[in-house]
Amino acid sequence: MKLQIAVEGKTYEIEVEVVEDDAFPRHPNYGPYTPIPATVQSTPLPSSATPPAASEANVEEAKVCRSPVAGLVIKVNVQAGQEIKTDDLIMVLEAMKMETNVTAPVDGKVKNIKVQAGDAVKMNQVLVEFE
Repeated sequence: MKLQIAVEGKTYEIEVEVVEDDAFPRHPNYGPYTPIPATVQSTPLPSSATPPAASEANVEEAKVCRSPVAGLVIKVNVQAGQEIKTDDLIMVLEAMKMETNVTAPVDGKVKNIKVQAGDAVKMNQVLVEFE
């Protein structure tokens, strides 16, 4: 069988001989297989979500919006006292060069905004409180 191979702009014609038939690939022989029984011990994995800080642990979850990612606040789109609807854009976070839109989880009125543009936030940190 003849092949043409190009190396650094030069074309070479070579002749090769097929030693094995590729139609039936051979698998290596590793000897007899003896299964070994496995013992599985279940251990709980640590939670990937950061637990809320002690000062944030006693807030009513239905009245807060938490950060879905650790990142940087790029833009805050609401003000204290503003009426909002579910899925209204509250703010934009940046994490790993990707922007994440944070939307309102409930209808309500903004009571307090805990962060401002330029602030670094942790995962699950309270961003906004609602009345």
